[in-house]
Amino acid sequence: MGWVMFENNPDNASVIRMKGGIPLYGSVQIQGSKNIALPIIAASILVNGKCTLSGCPDITDVDSMFRLIESAGAIVCKNENQIYVNAENINEYCMPSRYASVMRSSVILLGALLGRIGEASIDYPGGCVIGKRPIDLHIFALEKLGAEIDIVGNKIRAKAKKLTANTIHFPFSSVGATQNTILAAVYANGITKIENAAREPEVTALCDYLNKAGARVVLSDNFLNDGIIEIYGVEKNSLHDVEYSIPADRIVAGTYLFAVLATSGRVELQNAPIDNMNSVLHTVIEMGAQINKDINNSRIVIEVPDRNMISNLDFVETGIYPGFPTDMQSQLMAVACTSKGRLCIRENIFSNRFKIVDELKRMGAQISIKNDNEAVIDGVASLEGRNVIAKELRGGAALVSAGLAAEGITTVTDIEYIKRGYEDIVNDFARLGAQISYD
Repeated sequence: MGWVMFENNPDNASVIRMKGGIPLYGSVQIQGSKNIALPIIAASILVNGKCTLSGCPDITDVDSMFRLIESAGAIVCKNENQIYVNAENINEYCMPSRYASVMRSSVILLGALLGRIGEASIDYPGGCVIGKRPIDLHIFALEKLGAEIDIVGNKIRAKAKKLTANTIHFPFSSVGATQNTILAAVYANGITKIENAAREPEVTALCDYLNKAGARVVLSDNFLNDGIIEIYGVEKNSLHDVEYSIPADRIVAGTYLFAVLATSGRVELQNAPIDNMNSVLHTVIEMGAQINKDINNSRIVIEVPDRNMISNLDFVETGIYPGFPTDMQSQLMAVACTSKGRLCIRENIFSNRFKIVDELKRMGAQISIKNDNEAVIDGVASLEGRNVIAKELRGGAALVSAGLAAEGITTVTDIEYIKRGYEDIVNDFARLGAQISYD
């Protein structure tokens, strides 16, 4: 069967189709970060003025967040390079289910709306089904700041006549709960101290954005070790006009690095967030790739002259930043399927994050699961192209990498998950020489 190229239009496509076994060559621009853009868009509710954002990724989750803040009264205007948000007239606290229920990050609107208008009502957050993702820490922190929260059915209702600063110690690190607390504390009376805050770049970028808008958010001198953040409450509605450029997406960059590991070739990543990718880059190098980093120009070149030079590490476990990201676990698994030797992956962040396993096994992978949170992968000579199903965002992207490495034709369905985090994964890979298209 010959290769048939279909129109590369992601808007209405439901399937990605590819022919595997072709090395990747060329350069690709890394998009703005999904997980940084979403909390910053939510934070724009706190700004009694205009926000100018550049580098926002054109993905469905970002579109949903913009629609949510529009529902709250913000005016959002877009052009080719920038997005303008005017949040002077925020007045609506009840968020529409249509957008709130489809993504996890909608929950951080609780803190933003409480801070701005003292009330919020939102559906229990949705997104990818990758195990238990409770919001207990979010509620705990907001209640410590003085909010009254009721959950009736699938609806979360929060009220606060006045938010008051407090010391909040998280028993374990949570990115979303840390962000929600920061957003609520910006206008709280006094100094809020967060202990064991999440250290991820998605948290520090939010702090940077808020400070540029006039907030006072201070990270400790030893932040990566102690996770201490202090938020000095400022006068209500005092945050002012701000311009901000969304940093590049470390997970998208990692996805493309692992795709080269899976296929071989030489690829340059432009606009790569090198400083935030140490654990991923270390893993890629240890598996046998050649990496050249140009920090001054945000450029990474990965070279894999021969696919047979890639070998599995004995053991990799996911962890909070700066550990190996849980969002890269599926991509690592896809590469490990055709790498020499055996890899054991331990997932420490989310339960039930091995949804990709059955799909990879359909392609010929040898994977076994033990203790619910460990996957053992024995590398095989090659995978076979199959019809597979994306069951969540990062696993869907990993199936694309697996298809690019497999023999024959692979089709990935339910790509709406992939569109939540990747602007145009198909055309990115097509520019690198892959035979891939939307179907």
